[in-house]
Amino acid sequence: MTSDSRPYVEPGQQEPAVPLLGGDVTEGLVRVGDTVRRPVGDTSPRVRRLLDFLQSAGFQGAPRFLGIDDSGRDTLSFVPGDTAGRPWPSWVADESSAISVARLVRAYDDAVQPLGVPGWAHGDDAADPLGCPGSIAGPATFLAHMDITPENVVFRDGTAVALIDFDLLRPATRAEEVANLLLWWGAWMPVTDRDPVMRGVDAASRAAMLMDAYGLGPADRAKIVGVTRNAAVRSWHVIRHRALTQGGGWKRMWDEGIGDKILRRQAWLAENAALLHAAIT
Repeated sequence: MTSDSRPYVEPGQQEPAVPLLGGDVTEGLVRVGDTVRRPVGDTSPRVRRLLDFLQSAGFQGAPRFLGIDDSGRDTLSFVPGDTAGRPWPSWVADESSAISVARLVRAYDDAVQPLGVPGWAHGDDAADPLGCPGSIAGPATFLAHMDITPENVVFRDGTAVALIDFDLLRPATRAEEVANLLLWWGAWMPVTDRDPVMRGVDAASRAAMLMDAYGLGPADRAKIVGVTRNAAVRSWHVIRHRALTQGGGWKRMWDEGIGDKILRRQAWLAENAALLHAAIT
């Protein structure tokens, strides 16, 4: 069978299902023993193929897709370690934590680069919503994670060891991937909209540190501020569209004010563009 349909065989006695909390969109995640069960969604076929590729490439920093259980849920291997709950713990703001995340993301990007942008990577949601400006990042070169929140990074002994929750993966560039990294680990947003532990982070110096740890090249550094500003405008349109058409977690986030938060981030990026550009170039 293909990775999209292979059955998952339960190893003996079924263990209790423990709810996993923290996600904004996906609901119904549970841990059963050494596995995670996820409801099947529109992105599931892409995620399964990606995880299979990463396993075949020998990349250890992601779960393995094990199959589909008797309830029709995707079954993934459970990655032991610590993830951030909400509010974020103080260690999320540590420089060492952020550096290890940047290095993990670089390792993932390097591992998945040989896959390129296969035909199956383009889902039904690939088209931009009406009124959404186009991306200025350039042609996509690989399948980026694009959701590198502290909730989606597993740590062990203070070091980032795995990325989880690949539901927002999409064809992108390294500049776009790093822009997402800067949003969450570089505090590229107004101080008042940051999680409390990130309010003391200097966004300019943290960005330079993260780019050094990732190893982003000069050409991408030169355009990262523009890419980030463009991404903030695009995200307002995309999330609004998903809230209107898909509902669920997207609508809940929109109703809770994420649209206004994105508009404030757009203004903050415009105000600080010159400072940020100077710091990273």
